[in-house]
Amino acid sequence: MQNNCILNNKVNEITGTTSLDAIDLRLLQLLQDDASMSNQALAQRAHVSPATCLRRVARLTASGVIARRVALLSPDRLGAGLTAIVEITLDRQGAEHLAAFELRVRDEAAVQQCYRVSPGPDFVLIVHVPDMAGYHALVQRLFTQDANVRNVKSFFSVCRAKFSTRVALPGPQ
Repeated sequence: MQNNCILNNKVNEITGTTSLDAIDLRLLQLLQDDASMSNQALAQRAHVSPATCLRRVARLTASGVIARRVALLSPDRLGAGLTAIVEITLDRQGAEHLAAFELRVRDEAAVQQCYRVSPGPDFVLIVHVPDMAGYHALVQRLFTQDANVRNVKSFFSVCRAKFSTRVALPGPQ
């Protein structure tokens, strides 16, 4: 059994995947519910020892399965009450042009998410701003002043029916 695990880990290192057993999946499920739990509380809820819990969470973090632990904030309560989904089409799609646009939006605090997509527009952004005046200022900074931006299509959220950061977990491997 041990040799198979070592072999699987070597294969997984090459393919970029990580083998997850039932305990790993239980830990990930619990952390998706509440990442602020202490190691002691997490271990108790996962029915493992604190040392096992700590070791496994460290391994899941080191392997990149756990990308990071964050606090999810309410944009509405922090003055960013307008959410826009923005489609961007560039005039030139060369690698250097796409990378330059990505760098510009990464530096913009109002842009919460940026996806390069295909087919259709080149990018889809999720933006949180205080109001329409804030959105207009963002448009001026990011899109109007960029000669390579050909088209901007914006959709404004009137109601958020669902928001989740959860990733569906596979069954035990």
